Amino acid sequence: MRIGTGYDVHRLVAGRKLVLGGVEIPHLYGLLGHSDADVLLHAVSDALLGAGACGDLGHHFPDRDPRYKDISSILLLREVAAIILKRGYSVVNIDATIIAQKPRLTPFIPQMCVNIAAALNVDPDQVSVKATTTENLGFAGREEGIAAQAVALIRGGR
Repeated sequence: MRIGTGYDVHRLVAGRKLVLGGVEIPHLYGLLGHSDADVLLHAVSDALLGAGACGDLGHHFPDRDPRYKDISSILLLREVAAIILKRGYSVVNIDATIIAQKPRLTPFIPQMCVNIAAALNVDPDQVSVKATTTENLGFAGREEGIAAQAVALIRGGR
């Protein structure tokens, strides 16, 4: 068994779609980034890569590479799943938290879990996604950005 953690944050800006867990969420602002800036999937990806001692998301998919401009982070997560599978690991579970003052995310969380599970080829009950606010404190509380953190447990290896 191996465990990894992941963390990501992106700034909220006008003129971008808000995508979290592969779900487009109606909101006045979206997250700024080279890809679709899905902080949840970036944190999950980094947790998996960390658990497998495989580097980080930026190492595998650099933001200087035009192939990844505006790419769906679901596609990146599928690639991460292939990387850890190639090293002989399988996913035991994912636990993630989105940190955002707004919008309210509860209605979208079941689909986020389904999307993550599908990308990782695991059952949805192996994926937990939660959301919390910061009680109006810090950048998330001021609605300047959204963060996510994740923990991944994997087993196997060579």
